[in-house]
Amino acid sequence: MTDRPRLLYLITEDWYFWSHRLDLARLAARAGFDVSIATRVTDHGERIRQEGFRLLPITLSRRSRNPFSELAAVRELVLLYRRERPMIVHHVALKPILYGSFAAWCCGVPGVVNAFAGLGYAFTDRHRRRKFLRACLGRALRVLLKLRRSVVVFQNSDDRDVFVEEGIVAPPQTRIIAGSGVDTKVFDVRPTPSDAPIVMLASRMLWDKGVGEFAEAVRRLRRDGVPARCVLVGMCDEHNPAAIPQEQLRRWVDEGLLEWWGHRDDMPATLARATMVVLPSYREGLPKVLLEAAACGKPLIAADVPGCRDLVTHEVNGFLVPPRDSAALAAAITTLLRDPSLAAKMGLAGREMVVRRFSVERIASQTVDLYRELLEGSGGRAQTARST
Repeated sequence: MTDRPRLLYLITEDWYFWSHRLDLARLAARAGFDVSIATRVTDHGERIRQEGFRLLPITLSRRSRNPFSELAAVRELVLLYRRERPMIVHHVALKPILYGSFAAWCCGVPGVVNAFAGLGYAFTDRHRRRKFLRACLGRALRVLLKLRRSVVVFQNSDDRDVFVEEGIVAPPQTRIIAGSGVDTKVFDVRPTPSDAPIVMLASRMLWDKGVGEFAEAVRRLRRDGVPARCVLVGMCDEHNPAAIPQEQLRRWVDEGLLEWWGHRDDMPATLARATMVVLPSYREGLPKVLLEAAACGKPLIAADVPGCRDLVTHEVNGFLVPPRDSAALAAAITTLLRDPSLAAKMGLAGREMVVRRFSVERIASQTVDLYRELLEGSGGRAQTARST
């Protein structure tokens, strides 16, 4: 039995932990925490174990709506928390926040961090049927987020303001921590290939990432004779309600409109090939791909929405365009393609911004400081979690 304070991350997918929370978990372990990862294990289980973390496989599914499966998932988390007895649990995204907070309340977990990585389709989808779901979620969150010694973390102030204005959470209980940060030594400036320019959209293949608007913008580029390779990078996320069917992606490829490179493990090398990176998303928490692209010295084009506007300063390190506006997106792409010196200037400005404000060391240390704050408030073994 370790005397280090136990920190447990609850995340639905192991690949998401690996891409978005690995550096934070490493820093927490170096700071003296005994780190465990509770997640659905698919492709990254062995990698997580090799990092020295305890891996706790769970069955919680993002897509499941079966009430019996959901009750079973809640029961599984209650039993897990009761067995593991963590001092702090860190829930990432909506379903882990809902179910994990209930389990933490049942088991008397001393400290709870509820981290929203964005507000999700329930809050971004404008369809009428989502209004009822949003109302139900709001009621549940009002209860579960008020746990004693619970802190709610948002990645941008817009998302925080939505929850405060709707009375879901009180301002003193909130923190803003800008995403996961980026390793500026791994994501650095490399020479861009001198062949045909590449316009890249890297994300999960979801409609609400603006992939459809990107495809329409590329049609406009083709019609206007603007030369460029337009590339999608990312996997199909079939568990997400906004998933784009693979058949649609193949139609765009067969039409010669877009290239689809699929999932790429080596994002520094992949981003190095891009002339610019675009993300016409409908709403974000703080998009990691824009951080990584900026760290690589790439100019950015993004929708003028929460999350994206926190990283893109219009006409400084890129362009902000109205959301769902393929014509404006095409115009911004054309401007950067026709003015390489402007693109280079914007890329350097983005790199400087990331180094100054968004390095992984800076961002992860803010979260570890929050863990220490919760430990001290709970009377826990804070002394064992001092920086080493």
